Amino acid sequence: MSAAGSLLTVAPVAAMLLLVRATRPHDAVTAPLRLAVVRAALVTGAFAVLTVEVLGALHALTPAASTVAWLLFLAVAALAAGWRHRRDAARDAAMRAAAPRQALVTAATAPTTDTLDVLSPPRVHPANAGSVTRPDRLGWRARLGRHWRTASRGERLLAGGVAGLLLIELVVALLAEPNNFDSQTYHLPKVERWVLQGGLEFWPTAIHRQVTIPPGAEYLLLHLRLLTGGDGLYNLVQWGAGVLCLLAAARIAAQLGGGRRAQLLTAFILATTPMVVLQATSTQTDLVVAAWVACAATLALDGLHRRTGLGTLLGLGAATGLTAVTKTSGLIGVGPLLVLWGLAQLRLARRPEAARSAASSEVTDAAHPPARTVGVARTVGASALILLVAATVVGPFLARVTVEFGHPLGPPRLRESIPMERHDPLAILVNGLRIAHTAFDTPLAPVRSITAAAIINGAEAVGVDPQDREITFGREIFPEPSWYPDEDRVAFPLAGALALLGAVFALARPWRISPDRAGSLRGYAAVVTATVALHVAMIKWQPWGNRLLLYALVMAVPLAGVWLDAVFRGRVGSAGAPGRRSIAALAAVTVLATSALAGLLAVSYGFPRRLVGSGSVFTTAEWDTRFLRRPQWTDEFRWAAEAVRDSGARRIGLVEQNDNWEYPWWLLLRDADGRPPELVALQSVLPERPPVEPSSVDAIVCTGPRAACVRLVPPGWQVEYRNYVGYALPPGR
Repeated sequence: MSAAGSLLTVAPVAAMLLLVRATRPHDAVTAPLRLAVVRAALVTGAFAVLTVEVLGALHALTPAASTVAWLLFLAVAALAAGWRHRRDAARDAAMRAAAPRQALVTAATAPTTDTLDVLSPPRVHPANAGSVTRPDRLGWRARLGRHWRTASRGERLLAGGVAGLLLIELVVALLAEPNNFDSQTYHLPKVERWVLQGGLEFWPTAIHRQVTIPPGAEYLLLHLRLLTGGDGLYNLVQWGAGVLCLLAAARIAAQLGGGRRAQLLTAFILATTPMVVLQATSTQTDLVVAAWVACAATLALDGLHRRTGLGTLLGLGAATGLTAVTKTSGLIGVGPLLVLWGLAQLRLARRPEAARSAASSEVTDAAHPPARTVGVARTVGASALILLVAATVVGPFLARVTVEFGHPLGPPRLRESIPMERHDPLAILVNGLRIAHTAFDTPLAPVRSITAAAIINGAEAVGVDPQDREITFGREIFPEPSWYPDEDRVAFPLAGALALLGAVFALARPWRISPDRAGSLRGYAAVVTATVALHVAMIKWQPWGNRLLLYALVMAVPLAGVWLDAVFRGRVGSAGAPGRRSIAALAAVTVLATSALAGLLAVSYGFPRRLVGSGSVFTTAEWDTRFLRRPQWTDEFRWAAEAVRDSGARRIGLVEQNDNWEYPWWLLLRDADGRPPELVALQSVLPERPPVEPSSVDAIVCTGPRAACVRLVPPGWQVEYRNYVGYALPPGR
C-alpha cells in the first residue's frame, strides 16, 4: 500500500463527514445527527457503486480515474456543506432578529402564566435526552459533554463498553491481513480481475460466485484497491459498516420511544454480539448488507408519523438498491419495511380529508380532487420513485447477469443452491427449527444434542427428511456446532433471545414498553417477525446460516433495547411486585454482563483474527495470517509461485475448483513493482465464456486434485505437485 494512496483514502472519509453537515435535518426529527450519518452513508455508498458502474462501462477502472472521481465528490460535498453552513447562519440571524418582536407579541396576546412555557425550551428527562427532537445548535463536543455529565453510571459503562470494543476492532482491522475463506475464493479475486480488465465484463472462471454473487461490497473494496494499490485497508469497510449498524439501530430504538438508556442498551447488545465483533474486522459482506437494511429501517420508521419528503424517498431507494447489489437476501427485510412505510403513508393520506370534511361539510370544491385521492396518488408516485432509484443502483449488474444467464438471479445452480425448493408448511417448520437451533447454539453440548435429536425425530415423525436436499444447502448435514467464535458461523443466543423477548412483548403489550409509540413498536415488531418468517421460508439451512441472518438480527436488536429499558424501569413483568421487578432487573444485568464477556472473548480469541494466543495479529507474520484458515497451504502456494516467477512467465493459466483459493496467486505472482499477473482460466462454468487453450499460456498453476490439473496440461510439460498446490511449465522454462 503506497503512502500517497493512504492519503487519498482521506477523500471518501472527508466527503462523508462534509455530507453529514450538509444533510443534517433542519426540522424536528428524532436523533438528527444519526439521521445525517445515515443519509451521508447512503449518498456515499450510492456514489461509490454508480462510479464503478460508469467507469467500468468506459473501461476506465484505473487509479487515476478513481482518484479524480473521489476528489470531485469531495469538492461537491464541500460546496454542499458550505452552502448549508451559510443557510443555517442566515436563518439563525433572522431568528435572533425576530426574537424580540415575537416576545412582545407573545407577551401581549398570551396569558402571563403561559409566557415562560412558550419561550423556554422543553424540559426533557435525562433518561430521554437521546431522543430530543428539536434542532440543537450546540457543537458535537458540547453535546457529548452534556450527555456524559447527565448520564448514569450504568449508561457510562454501556457507552464505554461499546467505544472500547470499536477501538479494539479498529486495531485488529488495521493490523490483520484479509484471511476470510470466501474472500480467498471469490470476494477478492473479482476485485483483482476488475483491476486487470479495467472493466466489469464477465470472464471465464471455474468459480461461478466470482460473477454471479452481487458485488456491492466488493465495489467498495475496489475503490480502496485503486486508491491504495493493495488490500491493507480492506477490513475497514466492514468495520465502518458495523459502526453504521450501531448508529442506525440506536436511532431505531429512539424512534420506537426508547430513551437514552434504551438506545445505549441497543448499541451494547449489538456491539457485543460475537458475529458482529468478528465480522467487523473481516472482508465478508454480511455487515455491509445489514447496514443498508438498517438504514432502510430507520428511514421507513420516519414515515410512520409524517409524510415522506423527497430526500427520504431518495434515501429509501438508495438503501433498497444498495441492499440488492450487496446481497439479495437483505431484500427479505427491506420488503416488509417498505410495506409498513407504504401503509403508514396511506393512513396519513386520510387525515387532510378528514380535517377538511370536519371543518366544512357544506362546501364541495369540484375543482380539486379529494385529499385522500391525492394522498394515495402521492404514495404510489413515491413508491415508484423508490423503485426507480433502487433500479438505478442495482440495474446495471442485474442487466449483465440477465444477458449472461437469461435470468436476473443467475444460473440455475445459484437459484437452486441457497433458496428453498420446498414451501409446504411442514418443510418450512423443520427448516425454521434447524435455523433456530444453529442461531441459538451454546457451548453446552448436552443441550445441543438433546434439541438437535428432538428436531430430527420430530421432522421424521411428520414425514420430512431433516437432511432433505431441497431444504438443506449442498451436502451439509444437520446439526453442526456453531457456538465457537468463528466469523463464518458463530451463534448469537444472547442477542437472539433478548430480541425474541422484545418482539413478543412488543406484539403483545407494546403500551407497557413504549406508551407514546405503542403503535410504531407493534408495527415494527410485526415487520421483524415477518422478516424472520420469510427468511426461514426462503433460505435453506446451512452451517453458515447465522451470517445470512445478521441483517435480521440488526433489525431486531432495537426491540431488545427498548424492552430491557422497560424492565429496568419496572414497566414490564409484575407491576406492584418490587421483589419480582428486582429479580428481573438482576437477570437483565447478568445477561448484559455475559454479553460483554462474549464480545470480549470474541475479539480476544475469535477466529481467524484475534488479539492474543496462537494467530495473534501482534505476533503472526503476514503470510501466516493470510493462511490461518489453511496453514498447511502456506508453503505450497509460495513454493509454486516462486517457481513460476523464476520461469519468467507472464500469462498464467488457472486450474481450480468451485471452492478453491485463487486470491493468493494474485498476490504471489505480482511483479516487483506490484503489477498484477495475467491470470486466465483453463476451465469455465459460464456457457458463453469458453476457457483459454492451455497451449496459449506460459505456465499453469493448480489447486485441488492432481488429476484435475494433469488433464489440462499440454503434452511434454513438466508437472510438479504437492498435496494441494501444483504447477506446470513448458519445456525449456
